[in-house]
Amino acid sequence: MKAVAYYQSLPIDHADALQDITLPVPEVGAHDLLVAVRAISVNPVDTKIRANVAPESGQAKVLGWDVAGVVQQVGSAVSLFKPGDEVFYAGAINRAGANSELHVVDERIVGRKPASLSFAEAAALPLTAITAWELLFDRLKVAQGQAADGHLLIVGAGGGVGSILTQLARQLSGVQVIGTASRAETRDWVSALGAHAVIDHSQPLLAQLKAQGIEAVQRVASLTHTDQHVPQLVEVLAPQGQLALIDDPVQLDIRALKQKSLSLHWEFMYTRSLFGTADMIEQHHLLNRVAELIDAGTLRTTLGEHFGQINAANLRKAHALLESGKSRGKIVLEGF
Repeated sequence: MKAVAYYQSLPIDHADALQDITLPVPEVGAHDLLVAVRAISVNPVDTKIRANVAPESGQAKVLGWDVAGVVQQVGSAVSLFKPGDEVFYAGAINRAGANSELHVVDERIVGRKPASLSFAEAAALPLTAITAWELLFDRLKVAQGQAADGHLLIVGAGGGVGSILTQLARQLSGVQVIGTASRAETRDWVSALGAHAVIDHSQPLLAQLKAQGIEAVQRVASLTHTDQHVPQLVEVLAPQGQLALIDDPVQLDIRALKQKSLSLHWEFMYTRSLFGTADMIEQHHLLNRVAELIDAGTLRTTLGEHFGQINAANLRKAHALLESGKSRGKIVLEGF
């Protein structure tokens, strides 16, 4: 089968940073689905692993943890899907990625593809939707429903996770959503996704919030460059507020949170699959719920740019754009 992989960690402008290769069809385990990959999207985790995780000598490492495709074969213990089902999922970081014609995944972290979306539109959603849902409802404990529930500041609201988090918070809860974006096109994007207000994270945050009549926020979802923003985030958070993050700050002095009794929450959507938690199937239910919300018109795809066919050249371009920090929404590729 065709695949895109790397053999050594190289800068993305190197011709061998990602390569077109051929691999054998993977074996299917008891709880696994063998999926024909129709579309994928690219996430920061792809670029971080490519740059920092060297494969074993002579071995190809396949990236890609956002998929929409069709079930081809099922394992002996599979009960949720059958061949021919259209699915979408984010996969597991401790297994091979899905930048390949065929991919194996545990059925318990797979959802049915939204019927109203194309494969490309659906591939934009799984990883970010799981991350945003778990961050909002599991980590920050935001209540579903329209009862007033304070303010949520989303730092980096124009990115992949921010794009779906903004929608979930606006459509399914009573929080007032303030998104941050530093460019005109991303500010317009975040507004269109439902943010009550949009401010610029390259400028002092508190003054901008006060200009909106907001003295403090009860929750912050910091999605990018957390280490650069921590002093300001502590400043804008109300006493006993909550700070949630998904990125990997090199330094994070949590003592700054003490005076206000702020709580810190980390969201990593691979935790359930990585540790085989007893509630791993919750990601199956979560993705099915997202599909229902998409098909009902409550949520929309976060596809930002379509980079064409799934091959090494196009994936190198996608990685380069993500590394530039200038992407909007999700980058999707489709077909081999």
